[in-house]
Amino acid sequence: MRLFYLILLLFCCQGIASCKKKFCGDCGPGNGPYRIVKNITYNGLSVDLVIDKPANDTVDVLMTYHGTVSFDDRILEAAQNTLDGFKRILNRTDMMLVSVAYPEENLLMGDNVAHSEAALLWVRERASQELGIVVRKIFLAGHSQGGYIVTRLNTLHAVNGVIANAPGPLNLVYRCELEANGQVATSRVCTQLAQTYGGPTVNPTAYMQRSLLTHTSGFKSDILFVQGLSDSPIQLYSWPTFKQSVNDCTTCRERIFLDIPGYGHTSLFESPEAKTAFNLFIQSR
Repeated sequence: MRLFYLILLLFCCQGIASCKKKFCGDCGPGNGPYRIVKNITYNGLSVDLVIDKPANDTVDVLMTYHGTVSFDDRILEAAQNTLDGFKRILNRTDMMLVSVAYPEENLLMGDNVAHSEAALLWVRERASQELGIVVRKIFLAGHSQGGYIVTRLNTLHAVNGVIANAPGPLNLVYRCELEANGQVATSRVCTQLAQTYGGPTVNPTAYMQRSLLTHTSGFKSDILFVQGLSDSPIQLYSWPTFKQSVNDCTTCRERIFLDIPGYGHTSLFESPEAKTAFNLFIQSR
C-alpha cells in the first residue's frame, strides 16, 4: 500500500490532469497541468476553489462563479460544472481557471459577495506564492447568481475584465411579490428575506438593496453583459430597466450589452455569437 501511494504521488506531481491536493500538497512550479480543489482563507473567510492549471506557470486567470443551487452540499459540484462550461467556450488553453464554490445556504442574497471577494483577493495576492506560479491578468465570469456576484465585485475591485451571463436577481421586490401572491413557486431566496425583513410590501427597501438594480454604477472594470431574450419573464421584466440604469452611469468603465434572440438563460454557453463576443472581450483586454 505504501508503494502504491509513492507511485501515485510521483505521477501526480509530474503534472497529470487529475492531480489532487491531498497527494501533492500545493502543486508547485514545473508540475504541468492539473486540477485541484483547494480550500483558501482570506479576511477570515474560508471558501473552496476548483483550480484548473494549464501547462504553463505564467498565467492569465479566469475566475468563474456558479449559478444558484441553494444548498451547500451542491456548491462544489456546481463550481466544477461552471468551470467546465466556461472552459468549453474559452478558445485559449493557456489560461488558468479558478471556479469559486461560494456558499448559499443560510445566507441572505448578497451576503456571499464577501466570500466571493475573499476568493478574488486570494488569487490576486496569494495564488502566485502558494501555487508557485505567476499571475498576470485576472478576469471574472459568472452565470445567473454568479453574474450577480461578479457585477457586484466590479463595484469593489478593478480587474482586467468582467463577463456576466443572465445576471440576477435583478429586482427582488418584483420577484418576491410574485411568490408572496402565489403567482410563481416559492424560493429559498425570498423565503429567507421574508423571515428577516417581512414581506416585500412590508419592507421593499431591504429587498431592493439586495437587488442587482441597486448596483449599476461605479464599475471599476470593463464589463460584458450577455442576456438571452428567451429567458424567464421574471428576468426579462427588469432587464430593460437594468440596462438603462447601467448605461446612465457616468463613472463606469466600458459596458457592453449583448442581447441574444432565441436563446434562454444559458445563452452564453449555447449561442455562437455570444461565445465569439466572450472570447473577443478577453482577447482585447
